[in-house]
Amino acid sequence: MVTAASEPATRLRNQPQQARSRARLEKVLAAADDLLASEGAESVTTTKVAAEAGVSIGSLYHYLPDRDAILHALALRYLTGFEVQMAQYVARADNLTWDDFVDVVIDGYADAYRLQPGFRALWFGRHLSEKTWAADRDHKVRMAESLRLLLVGLGVEDNDRLPAICRTAHLTADALIQEAFRADPSGDPALLDECKHVLRAYLDTVGPHTKKAIR
Repeated sequence: MVTAASEPATRLRNQPQQARSRARLEKVLAAADDLLASEGAESVTTTKVAAEAGVSIGSLYHYLPDRDAILHALALRYLTGFEVQMAQYVARADNLTWDDFVDVVIDGYADAYRLQPGFRALWFGRHLSEKTWAADRDHKVRMAESLRLLLVGLGVEDNDRLPAICRTAHLTADALIQEAFRADPSGDPALLDECKHVLRAYLDTVGPHTKKAIR
């Protein structure tokens, strides 16, 4: 049975244990996300986030001591969302075909970019810490592994080269999708279409219809 790559754990100074504490933290992150989307990263201060979330500064500091911690937690939240989305494609592999899966995946991630202005504001700004970039590198490894599982679920032969092929495909798609949304919040349709063409052409070399296995 094909299963998705494991999801990252949320890294906080203190992990909430009770349902009420988890709900409070979710409220804080939702408020920070709203501020990020509407006013940019400069607006995401502990004082402003606490006020928007309706929690005390002390409650906020318990989990997120400063702006960098808030932005990092938001980044992990966004990245985990993308990984959950990819896991859903892996789980649906039996309902996808080789001819349509690239469109389904790229369209799905394009929709996610459109619906998350906070993510775009954070990723296209200058406020990502080295810790967040490191988390993003780990995220890309997990996404490539999930792509490998999806391809295997679609009938691609697994072998030693497939992980590198999946990493190349994911890094290419990630860069092109980001560029499509960098200046256009709706996504440059021409660039998104070219992203699909590039991925189809590349992955067709290892598709289940390929008679000669890759070596």
